[in-house]
Amino acid sequence: MTQDRLNETFNRLRDQGATGLIPYVTVGFPDVETTLELVPALVEAGADIVELGVPFSDPLADGATIQQASFHALDQGVTLQRCLEVCATLRSRGVRAPLVFMGYYNPILSMGLDAYAEAAAEAGLDGTIVPDLPTEECLPLQEACQARGVHLVPLLAPTSTDERIERACAKASGFVYVVSVTGVTGTRESVPTDLSSMVRRVRAHTRLPVAVGFGLSRREHILEVGKVADAAVVGSALVNVIAAAAQGEAVSQATAFIAGLSGTTLSATGGAV
Repeated sequence: MTQDRLNETFNRLRDQGATGLIPYVTVGFPDVETTLELVPALVEAGADIVELGVPFSDPLADGATIQQASFHALDQGVTLQRCLEVCATLRSRGVRAPLVFMGYYNPILSMGLDAYAEAAAEAGLDGTIVPDLPTEECLPLQEACQARGVHLVPLLAPTSTDERIERACAKASGFVYVVSVTGVTGTRESVPTDLSSMVRRVRAHTRLPVAVGFGLSRREHILEVGKVADAAVVGSALVNVIAAAAQGEAVSQATAFIAGLSGTTLSATGGAV
């Protein structure tokens, strides 16, 4: 990674007084070619950062929607290596927005920490979120990634103690991902009322940007998150849109959905106005 795209993006958002929008897509759902079409379309529709889900057989942090998308991608042979190839292809096609993997530890460990970090940097990946890697055990991967300019982004939950928040933030880079609810991914009706308290607890220990995810699905959710955090992550709701789309319409449906969340106006051809 020759530039810090995450830092540049969050600086731009801060200067604009805007809330970042981070959509999540499972690589290979419904197929790899759709993923390659989808990511640049989402950026055009207002996505500031794109989170790429690496399919895994035991996605313990994910609810039914993303589990099903992950299993579908696995059935098509999508691996961590294939996800890295997708990232590299997106860069070769001109995608400049930050790309962050959301993936579990076992495939990374199987590849080898240094080999993964090297491949991630070469592919143009900006960061990695590993939901099943505890702060106490993250140092080897953090050092491998840090040496190659790839951020290791921690996940913090409402149940995180102040001591754990402090430890996680001390090792964090890029941004800090705050899980808005106790539980797995999935759409919910409203933003938790105690979200501002959770974000304040995190900000007491870091000056890094804070992104909030899990359960966000509406424009009002994004606006609510923007009152206390720097960015909002939308996953299951977008995956649901992709899953429900008629054949050949996944990209257009997903793009319209993200444009609605971001407030971007699309032209008749689907591009931003």
